[in-house]
Amino acid sequence: MLSHAKFGGGPAATTGTADPAGTDWVMNRTPPLRLRVLVADDNPIIGDALRALLETEPDIEVVAIALTAGEGVALAELLVPEVAVLDVRIPGGGGAWMAREIRRRVPHTRLMAFSAHSDTRSIAQMASAGVTEYLVKGSPNTEIVAAIRRLCANSANGTE
Repeated sequence: MLSHAKFGGGPAATTGTADPAGTDWVMNRTPPLRLRVLVADDNPIIGDALRALLETEPDIEVVAIALTAGEGVALAELLVPEVAVLDVRIPGGGGAWMAREIRRRVPHTRLMAFSAHSDTRSIAQMASAGVTEYLVKGSPNTEIVAAIRRLCANSANGTE
């Protein structure tokens, strides 16, 4: 159940063009104008702060905020964001479980951990679950934004 989730944004734009004979329309999915980000954190203050930060960027849109791991997985499947920002210790399965499930169900979504925990065990668990960026809460805002853009750039360049 997604009772606590906050939604925003929508799917990538589609454009229609006529085929050379002019008889049929071909739908071409265009890349999103903005990077679509899902935030999963059980602290609504953190989720709202990340939304406020990221939406000041012209190329980033927060499409939803999940408060549990299960909501995070369900919203990732439903919204297919380019990036999911995941809390490590989130109720309903934890960050590593959520990362594995999102990676399995929505393989093109890039994963970033955002946690108060910087111990090597937490970092290793998230890395083994498919997370490729790990930031500690309190990181500078510029680093948070840069990490999200880096994830998408690495994906587009095939380096991830």
